[in-house]
Amino acid sequence: MAGTRAEQRAATRRALLAEGRRRFAAHGYHDVVLAEVAQAAGVTKGAAYHHFESKAGLFRAVVAEVQRELGERVADAAGRHEDPWEQLRAGCRAFLTAGRDPVVRRVVLMDAPAVLGWDEWRAMDEDSSARHLTEALDTLVRAGVIEDQPVEPLARLLSGAMNEAALWLARSEDPAAPGGAERALDRLLSGLRTRNG
Repeated sequence: MAGTRAEQRAATRRALLAEGRRRFAAHGYHDVVLAEVAQAAGVTKGAAYHHFESKAGLFRAVVAEVQRELGERVADAAGRHEDPWEQLRAGCRAFLTAGRDPVVRRVVLMDAPAVLGWDEWRAMDEDSSARHLTEALDTLVRAGVIEDQPVEPLARLLSGAMNEAALWLARSEDPAAPGGAERALDRLLSGLRTRNG
């Protein structure tokens, strides 16, 4: 019986997350009503409050889920390469490409910084994709591919540039924008390499 209740709670939570995700991506945070999310998910408003306490709580959980998936997407793209430099390039490109995803664009890039606040949004970003960037840069500095330098400020500079580029790509209707962003990214990254790297 306890297993069944736990499964029901998990199913309710998944249904609320899925419906919340769909609505936040389609309409934006401010136009979503938690009671309507609950109704569309086939659960009571009380169940929604039990699992997430508020619309902001549901949104926070959706952002965490989307950011975790984004981090996995970046890591998967990087993991397709053996060479650490190509891993960095592939991971950065995957991050930029993700900005075209409507869920990432609306939930993570546009609404999350405003709704959650800059500090919380950055902390969540750090837990997902930003740590992969720091690890990749650290590996390249230790290998001598990138000039010996403090990795944290470099990671933050590059992360900020990529977040801004991803947001620009998300809003751009120019079909040439992704290719231009990738070429600019390659030039930026190549400037980090040592002559022997």
